[in-house]
Amino acid sequence: MRFVYPIFLILAFLVPLLGLWWAFLRARREKALSKFVAVHLKTKLMGDSPNVWGLQSAFLLLGIFMVLIAASRPQWGKASTKIITKSRNVVVAIDVSRSMLVSDVRPNRLERAKADVADLIDSLEGDRCALVAFRNTGVLVCPLTTDHGYLRGALERMTTESAPRGETDIGGAIRTSLEALDPAADDHNAIIIISDGGDLRKEAIDNAKIAAKRGVPIFTVGIGDPTKESTVPGDDGREALLYKGKQVNVKLEEAILKAVAETSNGRYVPLATASTVETTLGAIYRKFLRQVAAKEQNEEESRAADRYQMFLLPGLIFLVIGASLSKGRFGLRSKS
Repeated sequence: MRFVYPIFLILAFLVPLLGLWWAFLRARREKALSKFVAVHLKTKLMGDSPNVWGLQSAFLLLGIFMVLIAASRPQWGKASTKIITKSRNVVVAIDVSRSMLVSDVRPNRLERAKADVADLIDSLEGDRCALVAFRNTGVLVCPLTTDHGYLRGALERMTTESAPRGETDIGGAIRTSLEALDPAADDHNAIIIISDGGDLRKEAIDNAKIAAKRGVPIFTVGIGDPTKESTVPGDDGREALLYKGKQVNVKLEEAILKAVAETSNGRYVPLATASTVETTLGAIYRKFLRQVAAKEQNEEESRAADRYQMFLLPGLIFLVIGASLSKGRFGLRSKS
């Protein structure tokens, strides 16, 4: 058992003290009157006979006690409540290939992407979100959930080792994202892909067509500088990455990201030069993905059951009975 408002419980246990104080005042008054008036006049002046007064006091004090217990809102046991919510499902796929360590955006492309996904999580409200990391293939690192704390934890742990090494495969990211979404709910599903566009497997458009057939729009977010090549850091984070003895340089490749978005009826948004709140992922989500239809779903929530009714109704009944025993305005006056 627990009490939501324990202050009223404390007040309830002061009621017996109030009764004792009330009885003491009446006894003192009776003693004072007995010195000056006759016995038959004392009863009339006191208003009620001791028996009636005692019964009335008991009902009133018990009523106050039970009402205060009800006000403390006692709870025990469990009660299941059905809640109807409207939600959308979105899978965020983040490129974790080595080129995402390029620092043409601060501190680097991957950390900037993670920071913007954190901003996106703040905009989800009741919508469900999943996370996919992709490189050589897509890996579901967090299934669809409304637990934003769990989602943030999975996001913070994401590194370039969150997906198998190999050629960057945006098509694989789309495939894994579609597998994470229930086809029966495609009218309120969407995918966000954050990448520098370095697709080396060339399956992205084919899988984008599959998403289009299912009615799942893909919103692609380009991160990096599309105008200038930057050096990919090596394993030590200092020296440049070498391939066949040559330094690896990359820039944001927007063409494939634009094509995926267009094929799937989504939208391409460049995040590389984002400097205003209108181009953060949270703003993008509110502006575009909110257009995706919301699904009504029934959720059953189990919570502690309120039991105040068991005390409130008897308490009010006792108060009414106590008031009716009075010879005052609530009671029946005796004819003189």
